[in-house]
Amino acid sequence: MSHRITGPEPFQHRKLIRDLWKTRRRIWRTISKKLSGPRRNRVEANLKRINNKTKDGDIIVVPGKVLGIGDLNHKLTIACLTCSKSAREKIVDSGSTLLSIEELVEKNPEGKNIKIFY
Repeated sequence: MSHRITGPEPFQHRKLIRDLWKTRRRIWRTISKKLSGPRRNRVEANLKRINNKTKDGDIIVVPGKVLGIGDLNHKLTIACLTCSKSAREKIVDSGSTLLSIEELVEKNPEGKNIKIFY
């Protein structure tokens, strides 16, 4: 019998989902719901699209993976589940900050001035 895994597989992702839900803040619960779904429904955001939809100083959360297609022209803070190697290099080169979602929750538990990037 075949079993298809449709939810978060690694223990760290399951723990992140539980911790986000326990914060009882709407923004973190929304991200928790998005991460708890199937992997095929996760967000994959290109740097070009992030650059077009944000402005200088924004804080965004990508509940998925950031890919390195395109460039960043301004500084922002990006928190994501995973990030490609090329995207990581381009983010650092632009002077922006790359965080994990856990680090952003520790820095900003209230979720003020954060945008969710779908």
